[in-house]
Amino acid sequence: MRRVAVVHEWLVNYAGSERVLAEILQLFPQADLYVLVDFLPRQDRGFLSDRSIHTSFIQNLPFAASKFRSYLPLMPLAIEQFDLSSYELIISSNHAVAKGVITGPEQLHIAYVHSPMRYAWDLQHQYLREAGLERGIKSWVTRWLLHQLRQWDRVSGNGVDYFLANSQFIAKRIAKVYGRKAQVVYPPVDVEQFQPSDRPRENFYLTAARFVPYKKVDLIVSAFAAMPDRTLVVVGEGETAAKLRQIATPNIRFLPYQPPEQLKLLMQNCRAFVFAAIEDFGITLVEAQACGTPVIALGQGGARETVMPTTGVLFPTQ
Repeated sequence: MRRVAVVHEWLVNYAGSERVLAEILQLFPQADLYVLVDFLPRQDRGFLSDRSIHTSFIQNLPFAASKFRSYLPLMPLAIEQFDLSSYELIISSNHAVAKGVITGPEQLHIAYVHSPMRYAWDLQHQYLREAGLERGIKSWVTRWLLHQLRQWDRVSGNGVDYFLANSQFIAKRIAKVYGRKAQVVYPPVDVEQFQPSDRPRENFYLTAARFVPYKKVDLIVSAFAAMPDRTLVVVGEGETAAKLRQIATPNIRFLPYQPPEQLKLLMQNCRAFVFAAIEDFGITLVEAQACGTPVIALGQGGARETVMPTTGVLFPTQ
C-alpha cells in the first residue's frame, strides 16, 4: 500500500474544513497528518484517533496557541519544511498555505481547495478596510506582505498535480488565481442526521458562524436591531464578538458554539436560517435546508449552488 501524507493548515477548532479533513482521514486511515499548529481541544479530537500528527516550528513560537494567525508571514516557510519525500501520495486540505508543501516528480499531489487565500486575493481590500489598515506605514507593510504571499501562492500551485474545489464558485477562483482547472467535489453534509421535526416552529430566526469580519454577522445583527419585533439567535464565537454585542438590541440573543445535536434542534425550531457572507460552499445552509428550514442568504458564492427557489430566498448584495 502506498504511503500517504495528509496536509492541513491548522487544528484549532472543528469547523467546515475539519469535516472535510475527517472524511479524507477516513478514506486513508493509515495516513500521517501534517499541520502547522495543533491546539484542537480534546473533546473535538475523536476523528483524529491515534494517528501520527506532525507540527511545524510555529507550534513552539510565543503565544502560538492564541495568536498563530499573526505568524502568517512565516507560514509559507513553515509548510515548506515538512519532509514528505518518503510518501507516494500527498493530499492537501488548503485554504491558505497547505498546498505549498514541496513534492517531487514521482509523487502525486492532490489539493482539495476550500478557497485560495481570500485576504491575499479578491478580498484583500475588504480585509484591509475591516482591519483599519487602509492608510499609514502598517498598511503599506501589510500590502507588501500580501503581495509577497500572492507571488508565493501562485508559484506553489505549480507543485499540485490535481486541484479539487468544494464548489463551482471556488473552481472559478482557482482558474483565475492559478490558471488551472479544478474538479468540483462538494464537501460532506450528513443530511440523514438533519431531518425536519414534527414540533411546531418557534418565533425566532437563527444564524450560526465564526465571528470573523468576512462572515458579516454584524450585518445580520444590525438588520435585526432595526426590527425589534423579530427575535434573532446568534450562535458562534470569535474576534468580533465584542463589536456584535455592542450593536445588539434586546431581541438578539447570543449563544456560544453549540454541539451538533443542539444546533440541529435550533435549526429545526427556527423560522428561517439567515446568512450574509460570500461563502465558499456553506455547509450550515445545506444542514438548515435538510431540517426543512428556509434559508435567507446572500445570493453570491456557494449559496447559489445549494439554495433553491423552493427552499429559500437569496438577496442580491450585502
